[in-house]
Amino acid sequence: MGATPPVFATLGCRLNAYETEAMKRLADEAGVESAVVVNTCAVTAEAVRKARQEIRKLRRENPDAKVIVTGCAAQTEPETFANMDEVDAVIGNHEKMSPETWAGLAPDLIGETERVQVNDIMSVTETASHLIDGFGTRSRAYVQVQNGCDHRCTFCIIPYGRGNSRSVPAGVVVDQIKRLVDRGFNEVVLTGVDLTSWGADLPGEPRLGDLVMRILRLVPDLPRLRISSIDSIEADENLMLAIASEPRLMPHLHLSLQHGDDLILKRMKRRHLRDDAIAFCEEARKLRPGITFGADIIAGFPTETDAHFDNSLKLVEDCDLTWLHVFPYSKREGTPAAKIPSKVDGNVIKARAARLRAAGDAQVQRHLEAQMGQEHQILMENPTMGRTAHFAEVIFTTSQEEGALITATPTRIVDKQLVV
Repeated sequence: MGATPPVFATLGCRLNAYETEAMKRLADEAGVESAVVVNTCAVTAEAVRKARQEIRKLRRENPDAKVIVTGCAAQTEPETFANMDEVDAVIGNHEKMSPETWAGLAPDLIGETERVQVNDIMSVTETASHLIDGFGTRSRAYVQVQNGCDHRCTFCIIPYGRGNSRSVPAGVVVDQIKRLVDRGFNEVVLTGVDLTSWGADLPGEPRLGDLVMRILRLVPDLPRLRISSIDSIEADENLMLAIASEPRLMPHLHLSLQHGDDLILKRMKRRHLRDDAIAFCEEARKLRPGITFGADIIAGFPTETDAHFDNSLKLVEDCDLTWLHVFPYSKREGTPAAKIPSKVDGNVIKARAARLRAAGDAQVQRHLEAQMGQEHQILMENPTMGRTAHFAEVIFTTSQEEGALITATPTRIVDKQLVV
């Protein structure tokens, strides 16, 4: 009977998915077998509940495997998972990227290694070196250039799971992107926990815009570069220059806005105010007419009144946001916001989140209608679906080559998707 390769389950963000790919390689190199690895998320209490649920399900499905739990929830509350009968080992976010950790888990796994390996993530200062080539579809690759966060928003547990901000040097990033382009990838997405803080810990303190300009200059064969979620208040001069002058930088930005009311933003300990968000979007639109914006918005933060919420709702139109990620607030133990006594009723939170999503859907419909009859360059993510430069989904009625860049003109809209 041959060895059973480990099973991996990923919860949460794109960065977790990226790191799962790196762990697969580390586990394979170490010879780990007959194991289930759950890479958890800690962003909300609901995320931790789902992690526990997934662990129990995977234990039932793999009764003879060792269950290893890692990720942000394992980092922030290791005892929660160590106390589960289904769990054999708990590994921190730093440890999960170490070849030594995986070597210690094979071939006898838990027997000769410490059951809980979670050290102080705030003590980690070195740059992540677990760069992988080709994560994503065959068309789009993700490159992690930054990890951790130096800010302490009152609703967020993530800095305690990821540690302080640390950056991958520009030369290392450029070399990896060159390899990806050589392998045929037509789009690269730069990712990180707090992407606009990239470079603050590097010599000379370069900014994200410097990295973007350097990539586009030194990798001329890269057709499309995207950047993931940014903090608009930290957008630097070179990033704005790239938005204005570099057609290969995609005209779509996802903004970490969180709310549209100044008082709530202050209680969240955000670094921008409502007018800052509006001014950024106006400036970016002047520099790059037609640019689209996505945004994270939280509904029902403690003390949020109807008037506060209305400011978030109005922000969707004032910033002309298109792709919304709406988060109903849920209490997260260990965060300052969890101690705020004035909670919003759960049904009210649900209703406000629904109104935000409806506003976002209306914005998407408006954007798609404006794209009708226009020629688009579309990156095929699979044989029948691709995305425009503005991130709209396009459905093809005939199969295309996965990873190809196709020029086409949409003729209709179905279920928030353009159709060719």
